[in-house]
Amino acid sequence: MLDKVNLDKKLEKKQYKQQLPDLQRRLYDLQKACWDNRVPAIIVFEGWDAAGKGSAIATLTERLDPRGFKLYPIRAARTYEKQRPWLWRFWLKIPSYGELAIFDQSWYGRVLVERVEKITPKKEWQKAYRDITEFEQMLADDGAVIVKFWLHISKKEQRKRFRALEKDPLESWRVTPEDWARHARYDDYLLAAEQMLERTETEWAPWTIVEATCRWWARRKIFQTIISALERRLGGKAPAVRLLSKEDSARIRALAEAGEALEIAGGRI
Repeated sequence: MLDKVNLDKKLEKKQYKQQLPDLQRRLYDLQKACWDNRVPAIIVFEGWDAAGKGSAIATLTERLDPRGFKLYPIRAARTYEKQRPWLWRFWLKIPSYGELAIFDQSWYGRVLVERVEKITPKKEWQKAYRDITEFEQMLADDGAVIVKFWLHISKKEQRKRFRALEKDPLESWRVTPEDWARHARYDDYLLAAEQMLERTETEWAPWTIVEATCRWWARRKIFQTIISALERRLGGKAPAVRLLSKEDSARIRALAEAGEALEIAGGRI
């Protein structure tokens, strides 16, 4: 399945920069509408190391109201968490009504890293497929919007990115021996990822495969997918689309490059 994904899809940086302000404004408006209508949303980011999950999340949240979302970078379970049912630590992070929760990796580690590295017995990670689909169905039945992304790059592209990071004195710390060990087992992780996508694809929590070789293409697809999911959930309660003028778009791009925030028309862009 994943070997048939077209990883050559591209978007020019200039086009991306032109479209980004309107995408960010639309997502902000939908975030506010979800808050007003008490609609919780859960966004899950999975994918290969160095596929761009962190930078995509940074761009996604750049213009959101920080009071209305929480970001959870998920790591291995701690000792006290291992003494409880394995999904317990994720239940604690489920958003309140109206809030947005973003997971940088998630409960899917059970059927990815824990499976491939043999951290969890086979019987347990096989059972996790059912646990996950039931967990997500309960959330969806309670009104949550669930959007799941798999950021996909080739083994060759991953190796290229690792080497580029290692050459950068400020970024080299991000590439660890564990990263290279997982890279060597790319095919094992590919099999686990394909089975995960197949067995946890549901109508209430669908997967979106993001062709992540081009970062501009990947980020636009992520924005568009989330916006479409929230619009469908809100239905007639979704706010009207408000496009920014060329002048405002230019101002936002200039301020974003300077790392500044912009207030316009009485609301945060």
